Amino acid sequence: MKITLSNGKVIPVEMHKTRIVQKINLQPIKRRLEAIQEAGYNTFLLRTKDVFLDLLTDSGTNAMSDHQLAAMMVADDAYAGSESFYRLADTVREILGFEYTMPVHQGRAAEHLLAKVFVKPGDVVLMNYHFTTTKAHFELAGGKVIEIFTDEAMNTESTHAFRGNLCLKKFRDCIKRYGAKKISFVRMEATTNLIGGQPFSLGNLREVKKLAAAHKIPLVFDGSLISENAYFIKERDPECRNMTVSQIISEMMSLVDILYLSARKSTCVRGGMIATNSRAYFDRLLAWLPLYEGFSTYGGMSIKELEAMNVGLREMTDYDVACASPEFIEYFVSRLMEAGLPAVTPGGGLGCHLDAKRFLPHLPQTQYPAGALAAAVYLTSGVRVMERGTVSTDRDERGNDVPADLELIRLALPRRTYSLSHIEYAVDRLSWLYRHRDLVGGLKFVEEPKVLRFFFGRMKPLNDWGTKLAKAFKADFGARS
Repeated sequence: MKITLSNGKVIPVEMHKTRIVQKINLQPIKRRLEAIQEAGYNTFLLRTKDVFLDLLTDSGTNAMSDHQLAAMMVADDAYAGSESFYRLADTVREILGFEYTMPVHQGRAAEHLLAKVFVKPGDVVLMNYHFTTTKAHFELAGGKVIEIFTDEAMNTESTHAFRGNLCLKKFRDCIKRYGAKKISFVRMEATTNLIGGQPFSLGNLREVKKLAAAHKIPLVFDGSLISENAYFIKERDPECRNMTVSQIISEMMSLVDILYLSARKSTCVRGGMIATNSRAYFDRLLAWLPLYEGFSTYGGMSIKELEAMNVGLREMTDYDVACASPEFIEYFVSRLMEAGLPAVTPGGGLGCHLDAKRFLPHLPQTQYPAGALAAAVYLTSGVRVMERGTVSTDRDERGNDVPADLELIRLALPRRTYSLSHIEYAVDRLSWLYRHRDLVGGLKFVEEPKVLRFFFGRMKPLNDWGTKLAKAFKADFGARS
C-alpha cells in the first residue's frame, strides 16, 4: 500500500511482517568478476552463493504466506482422486468461474499441451506479445507466431497506461489475410513480460473477445500475472476504479475460452494449471495430460503445492497482495528516473526494466547490449538481473541473429521478498554504472545452444571490459565492496 509521509514523499509500505528470513551474501568485487567469468557472462549460470539480490525472475521465488504454508501440511497426498485437487477445483470455480480444471507442473507445460492440441503446421497464433517458451512451443508444432501489439508497445519512454493492448486493426488484417480457420487462437498475456510487464485494459480484452467470437476464434489467456493486471486496471482505468480486484478478475475470466497460467507468479506457488468452461476443449487437452504431466488430479505438481495454490488463488484477489509487487516496482522506477537512468515507463507488473539501447548507446545490437548490461550490473552490484533482448531470441534458418524489438534488462521483484533498502542499494550501484557506462563493451557467443540460448549460452566480453570495469569500481568503493 502506498503511504504519504509527513514530508510529502510517497512510499510503498509492506502490508505484511517478516517471520522467517534467509541469509544472503555480498561477495567482494574480485569474486564477482571471477563468478561472471565462470558463468560465461550469462547471469543464468551464476551460483546463488555469489548473488546478493536475486532479481533474475519473479517465477517461483516469491515469499509464501503463513496460510499457504499451513495448507501444505494438510495435503491429501494421493496419486489419484486427491481431495486437495477437488478443493482447488472448487476455488477455481468460485474465483475464476471455470468448471473444468487441470493442474500442470508450470506454465510452459500448459503451453506444450496447447501447442499439441490446437496448433497445426501452417497455422498462425496471434498474441499481444510473445514469451520465449510460448513462441518456441507453438513454432515447434509448426505454427507461426504473429505479434499484433499496438504502436505504443515499443515506446520505452511512454505514459500510456496499457502498453500491453492488442491492436484490433492488425487482428482484423490477420483474419482477412490468413482466414479465421487458420488461426489456432488469439492469446492475451497478462502482463506482457518481454516489453516490460505491461498490462492490457479490460476494454481492450472485451473488444478482442468480441472480434474473436464473431469469427469463432478461441481466446486463450495467459494469466500468470492476472492479479497484477487486474490491479493496473483498477488503478489506471477510471471506469474500473470502484471495482475490486476480485471483480475485475471475474470480468476478465468471463471473456476467456481457455485460461492457463504459471502459478509461480501471482499465486506464489511452483506449479500451474489450465481451466475452461468448454468440455470439448478440456477433453482434448486431458487426453495428453497423463503422457506429459501426470494424472488429472495432480498434473505433475506436488499435492502440497496444489493446496498452496488453492490458498494463493484466493489471496491474489486481496488488494494488499495484488499491489505489493507493482507498487515496489513503481517506486523503483521513480527512483531510477530521479537518478537520470533510462527506466522503462510506466512501471509494469513483474519487475523494473532498463532500456539497454539508451543505457549503452555505443553498443550495436550485434554485440548484445542487454546481455552486456546484465553482466555489468551483476559485476558492479552483486544484483542478478535477466537479459531480455537479442540474446533471448534464437537465430533464423540461415544462422543469423534476429534482432529483438527491444533491448531490455529486467530487475524482477519477487513478491514480498525484498525491502526498500535493497532497492535503494540497487539504485545507487546502477547510478554508478550509468556514470561509467562507456567502460562497458559488447559480448560474443562462445557456446550457443540452438533453442532458448539465453539459458545455457556462454559469452565472452570484447576487449576484456569486465576487468577494466572492476578496476574502476574498486578504485571508487574499495576491494571489499
